[in-house]
Amino acid sequence: MFKLYYAPGTCALATHIALEEAGAPYEAVRVDFGSQAQRSPEYLAINPKGRVPALVTESGTLTETPALLVFVAQRFPAAELAPLSDPFALAQLQEFNNYLCSTVHVAHAHGRRGARWADDAAAIEAMKRKVSATMTECFELIEQKLLQGPWVMGEQFTICDPYLFTIGTWLEGDGVDTGKLPRVIEHRRRMLARPAVQKAVAAERTQIA
Repeated sequence: MFKLYYAPGTCALATHIALEEAGAPYEAVRVDFGSQAQRSPEYLAINPKGRVPALVTESGTLTETPALLVFVAQRFPAAELAPLSDPFALAQLQEFNNYLCSTVHVAHAHGRRGARWADDAAAIEAMKRKVSATMTECFELIEQKLLQGPWVMGEQFTICDPYLFTIGTWLEGDGVDTGKLPRVIEHRRRMLARPAVQKAVAAERTQIA
């Protein structure tokens, strides 16, 4: 059985959903960021980065959402969560997920974790003010060019979809006008209709309470 370490409101939800979609045997373990549990010796022994998600597998521990997602897709091929037999399509999938990881998530993080990049209080506040614009720019590109529809890769649901859904839930908090992103919001509604998404979201909310 896999063990997924997560914190509510983080990108770990994407892997949580993928595990549900794949029908994988797993246990979800909440890491309490409020008490800085991610910095505890016990958790750092699991993930020295002190972040979530971390997925403990029979072969070892994996971190970084794009890696976890493609692992789930490859480990459970019958779920058809990625175009595993098409190298170019698989690379396109990885291209999208890496954009979310390396650019979109980082743009979001500038609003909450500016201390990673600067010590000056004014610089940190300037980063916070920029988040609405940078996240809007990222999601306008997704809306207009990258989201093929009805799913990210077109007709086939893939591991791109839980990742986009997860980061898309941060838009309102980042001050993005979602009225200008009708296709992204329709994708969110479509995701919320899926039983696996409902189960993962409910599990994290239950454990929050």
